[in-house]
Amino acid sequence: MKKLMIIGLIAITGYNVMSQRDPSNIWNWPEDRAAAEEKYVLHNDNVSIGEFEEAIEPLEWLIKEAPDLNPAIYINGAKIYEFMAENESDEIKKIEYQEKALEMYDSRIKYFNNEASVLNRKAFTAYKYYKNMPSKYIELKELFDRAFELNGLDIFDNNLIAYMDIIRRYKAAGNEISDEEVLDIYAVITNLIKKKEGGGRLESIADNVDKILAATITVDCDFVENNFGPKLQENIEDIKLAKNIFQLMLSGKCTDSPLAIQAAEIIQKADPSYGIAKFIAARSQADGNIKKALKYYGQAVDLAELDTKRGETYLDMARLYAANGQESTSRTYAQKAIGENSQLKDAYSLIGDLYMYSAKDCKEGISRVKDRVIYIAAYDMYSRAGDMNGMANALEQFPSMEDIFNENLEIGNEISVGCWINVTVKLDRRPAN
Repeated sequence: MKKLMIIGLIAITGYNVMSQRDPSNIWNWPEDRAAAEEKYVLHNDNVSIGEFEEAIEPLEWLIKEAPDLNPAIYINGAKIYEFMAENESDEIKKIEYQEKALEMYDSRIKYFNNEASVLNRKAFTAYKYYKNMPSKYIELKELFDRAFELNGLDIFDNNLIAYMDIIRRYKAAGNEISDEEVLDIYAVITNLIKKKEGGGRLESIADNVDKILAATITVDCDFVENNFGPKLQENIEDIKLAKNIFQLMLSGKCTDSPLAIQAAEIIQKADPSYGIAKFIAARSQADGNIKKALKYYGQAVDLAELDTKRGETYLDMARLYAANGQESTSRTYAQKAIGENSQLKDAYSLIGDLYMYSAKDCKEGISRVKDRVIYIAAYDMYSRAGDMNGMANALEQFPSMEDIFNENLEIGNEISVGCWINVTVKLDRRPAN
């Protein structure tokens, strides 16, 4: 242990030299510096080797005699008491250790500020200790309210679910909180989830938050429409209310409701986003409002931050034009989609479909070969998409060898495809029977 203390003293000396350059690391040594150095090294060395119980006595001396020495004593203190609490079988002692652990966070804030970061850490520890203690729910809610207020996007991911669960327990225990207040907190949490980066992990968190909301208040389409629809009509520019309604519509799977689209349009006007624009466009398309759908698809293209998303949106527009019988415009947008994302194979298949479906309308009835080269153009598109079924269907419609021979043409000749298509293909024949 003496050797460890010598090494520890050397470390302190080095740390103190660095503190000359970084005021945040200044050590506030008490009058009896020698004793403080010894106690610090003793407690720190015990923590480093996992001897947490032996670290308690020197830690408590430091907290009493040098409470503003350095944040490290409270960081280690939290580790010590949390470990002791987790490994204590006596319930009374366990609670004592838990309270001590939480005191470490409070003292660190008292002497060294940095409230946001410390509360971020304290919040989840307090949640673990207090989540089954209704008498602590008010204190716990206030702690999370403050932690979220201070941290914003920096809030730890595990606190996202914990906060929603606290609200559920808080309300179930009979504490005063309205459904609207619950929804406000839910909106804060879900907005943070959307803005954070975490892929599937955050999707899982979002799903759990939605489930907890459903267990906290009754969320269904009738509830949202009856309770929030009239309020939105009275406050048509209330973006906060619109966002709450939209989130509830999503969690309640009520996205086909006119109220969902109305709320989305209010949000889009005040706070435009790619996702909301796509939602409005898709719902408008489903309702047969082509003009409105195209308007919001256009907004989605402008708001897309990634080429892949722009490509997907152009493809949505191409499909819309195709369904509306505008083949040439559909192809233009499919080509735009490919320009943004060359791996977007469905765009090639869509162009192949457009050619196949246009064969009858483009048929001139003069040359059997020329009436069928449109299928070669379709085949080329299906081939680029790797669409085996499309290729097989198009191949069956190629000109026969007999037709090619009768018109004095040869395999490999370049043939123009007329109509709106206006491409050139190399002549080929369908397989012989």
